[in-house]
Amino acid sequence: MINKAIIFATNAHEGQLRKVSQSPFIIHPLAVGCLLADVGEAEEVVVAGILHDTVEDTEVSLEQIGELFGDSVMQLVDGCSENKTLSWKERKTNTIEFLETASEQVCIITCADKIHNLSVSIEGIREQGKDFFVHFNKGYEDQKWYYSSIKNVLQQRIPHHPLFEVYKKAYEDAFEIMK
Repeated sequence: MINKAIIFATNAHEGQLRKVSQSPFIIHPLAVGCLLADVGEAEEVVVAGILHDTVEDTEVSLEQIGELFGDSVMQLVDGCSENKTLSWKERKTNTIEFLETASEQVCIITCADKIHNLSVSIEGIREQGKDFFVHFNKGYEDQKWYYSSIKNVLQQRIPHHPLFEVYKKAYEDAFEIMK
């Protein structure tokens, strides 16, 4: 199922690039899947990590995910997807509130997602400081609020998961260097 997810996600994200690095977008979901696999998460969680942005950022529907990968993966992907019709602040607020009661698996996938997002940003943040955040929809203060809020929720939900320790370090590296 993992190989199938890699091929599916690669096709779905074809031509998409990351905002800052302009590297192929598929590197991100594959990295999320690798983080999940490295800590021994179940195959369905790894698959959902690989597919976590397909519904949000491509023409793929949740129904397609369900048909190809099953209801469990579909529910995990749904739990990790934001409604892009909402404003940035509404989407991020919804994500934070949803994580407070989401399944542990959705929290773990979200944690891996944010680890990779932060880890690829750290070098740019070190070089550019707060100016690095001009590449995103919202600036430094909003990004710090979002990632700090995620950290606080994950600390309540998955405090002993090995990825949470990695998240805390990535958060510190990204935001605490600018104190």
